[in-house]
Amino acid sequence: MTRGPVGFVGLGVMGSAMSGHLLAAGFPVLGFDVDPGRQADHEARGGTVCASPAEVAGGADVVVTSLPSAAVLLTVLDGEGGLHAGARPGLVVVETSTLSPEAKQDGYDRARAWGATLLDCPMSGTGQQARDGDLVAYLSGAPEAKERALPVLRAFTRAQHDLGAFGQGTVMKLVANLLVAVHNAAAAEALLLAQRAGLDLGQVLAAVGDGAGSSRMLQVRGPLMVAGRYAQPTATVATMQKDNALIAAFAASVASPTPLFATTAVLYQAAVAQDRLGEDTACVFGVLQQLAGQSPEPPE
Repeated sequence: MTRGPVGFVGLGVMGSAMSGHLLAAGFPVLGFDVDPGRQADHEARGGTVCASPAEVAGGADVVVTSLPSAAVLLTVLDGEGGLHAGARPGLVVVETSTLSPEAKQDGYDRARAWGATLLDCPMSGTGQQARDGDLVAYLSGAPEAKERALPVLRAFTRAQHDLGAFGQGTVMKLVANLLVAVHNAAAAEALLLAQRAGLDLGQVLAAVGDGAGSSRMLQVRGPLMVAGRYAQPTATVATMQKDNALIAAFAASVASPTPLFATTAVLYQAAVAQDRLGEDTACVFGVLQQLAGQSPEPPE
């Protein structure tokens, strides 16, 4: 089956995994990243490297963006060599980053000004889940643009939830990330209790993971906690801190109390104080170990 080219801007941990699945599914992928190393990796996987977002937009009717900040999104859309400079009529931009609702709306308005449709479509899942094709898409925006985007999304996500009007995807992602933050910390707290009680943590993962006390974070991050493996992150503390700030601001904007989340956020702040910004968020287990006066086990 012949597939049309897809553009991809942002080839980091998430973007490289998602674009890799597109290539594996038979889509030609026109890619751009400011990091030459990431561009070289994209080319090695069989992708085509472009010199700018404008060049990406010139060769594709659907462009996926996976970006670290609102400022970068605006540069990709409207900056020198941005998508606006090469976009053909009817361009659909599938914006998968985790940003504030205000940043997404700004991006939508800017794209609309030069004839493109931006979809709000953040991903639920870690970098490892992205590599495994285990992401869930929270899709929101214009119906016709969604229809054009769905064949692309199906190539690198296991599920796509149509959440209606633009912006609802980001709201859903913030709700999901609140649970991720709390469940990750809860898994660390439970494992520390088990460790200090003398239980075998491998057995804890097997037994608790098979019962009502399990969670996706226990399954995904529990093994990292038990092994003390934080140096090759599936999601960094830095990313979690950015997301936590978005959650707190959004909850405040709708006057929704978040007492469990507020308590949990302290552990991630402690991780920053312990110079763990670049580590996997599973390192909150190490934070709690130090709080208990216990030296973390060396990585296996």
